[in-house]
Amino acid sequence: MPSALRDRYAGLVCDLDGVVYLGSQAVPYAVEELTAAGGGPAAGVVYATNNASRTPSDVAAQLCHLGLQTEADQVINSSMAGAAVIADRFPPGAGVLAVGGAGVAAALQNAGLTPVQPSAAARWQGEIVAALQGYGPQVCAADLAEVAFAVQAGAAWIVTNDDRTLPTERGVAPGNGSLVGAVRMAVDLDPEVVGKPGPLMYEMAARLLGVSAGQTLAVGDRLETDIAGAHAAGMDALLVLTGVHGPVDLVRCEPGLRPRYVASDLRSLSKPYEEPQRTQGGWQIGEVTAILEVTDDECTVRCDRADAPQTPGDVTLRLALRAIWEGLDEGRLTQDAAVRAITAWQ
Repeated sequence: MPSALRDRYAGLVCDLDGVVYLGSQAVPYAVEELTAAGGGPAAGVVYATNNASRTPSDVAAQLCHLGLQTEADQVINSSMAGAAVIADRFPPGAGVLAVGGAGVAAALQNAGLTPVQPSAAARWQGEIVAALQGYGPQVCAADLAEVAFAVQAGAAWIVTNDDRTLPTERGVAPGNGSLVGAVRMAVDLDPEVVGKPGPLMYEMAARLLGVSAGQTLAVGDRLETDIAGAHAAGMDALLVLTGVHGPVDLVRCEPGLRPRYVASDLRSLSKPYEEPQRTQGGWQIGEVTAILEVTDDECTVRCDRADAPQTPGDVTLRLALRAIWEGLDEGRLTQDAAVRAITAWQ
């Protein structure tokens, strides 16, 4: 019997938006599974989010409200990563433009820097050495203009993340990357991105957990941030299909963004997880084998087993993905054909 994922690793780094909650609502099964996994760094679980708008205390309070007992020191956000980078480069007390939610200014202050609010930037008497731009629901055009002014005056431009979208209970909303794009167009420069997909937040999480990257599993819902960041830090990754990306994205993504594990939701943490194995007939899990059949520019994935319809959907998805990925890597099918195949499978 294969072991559960939570039993294979000493540490777990879990994303929040789209994994634990969507807006103010808990993702189904997330609270139960993370509570069973231990919930805190002493038990090997921390939470790392690209959303820089709130302080760790605010995030912990929301998780507690959802039923997941959490302390502030279990939360790492991208504002903390940005503040750490700036503190390494500039002297204590240096003035930094803080754009975003309360989490941005709090992280700068905790790092020994002086946050300068956009509304006070024009009257600031000292030098603004850097601008830390993060997400905040109240960020407006005037705030973005202050970032542009600071960058044009020579300030280092650090952004917490470049996520174009933000999943909510009502749908997908513009994320920090969309706001960063507006400033980028004005200054014709690229910022330094310190959150995911960079490795820094995952490295901070591993240090907090006191384990190596190889002993840590990263969980997320975005390929280009959560999975890419985990891989950059040398961690295995689990993609759950409760947030932004789904099966079609998994066949469209670059090979380097393919996660080791894929599951519908966080119940996969406590269930036996068996990975597909290559056999002469195709890809196999237990007694179920997936075979990729390619004809001209079309392909289908066939599961060989009499009771395949009763096989759990996560198992057949893993098999279908492995078969399609292999066909793509070998040049036996186009990406368009792969998308049609996974769409038909769903």
